[in-house]
Amino acid sequence: QVQLVESGGGLVQAGGSRKLSCAASGTIVTIGIIGWFRQAPGKQREMVATIANGGRTNYVDSVKGRFTISRDDAKNTAYLQMNNLKPEDTAVYYCYEFLNGRGYWGQGTQVTVSS
Repeated sequence: QVQLVESGGGLVQAGGSRKLSCAASGTIVTIGIIGWFRQAPGKQREMVATIANGGRTNYVDSVKGRFTISRDDAKNTAYLQMNNLKPEDTAVYYCYEFLNGRGYWGQGTQVTVSS
């Protein structure tokens, strides 16, 4: 009965920053790879960033240098720090975590960047 809940979305001006959080509830025994995905209107869902258990990260080219993924396993929480936001970043952002040997998705949080 693991559940992921994203928070931190909202409306932000271009050039601004937001920090998304993904909190896992329930009994967490093991945590593997964690990722953030996004889906913009009329577009396919895409991987934004991933972080492995050992700390290795990967980013889609469009966010490199602007976004930072991190994790705090002691708090069962993952983060996505988003800086220098652009209107093209507008999307619903979903977290994904491999927990207890299987993958879980959050419900999504809307990020809207105005310009």
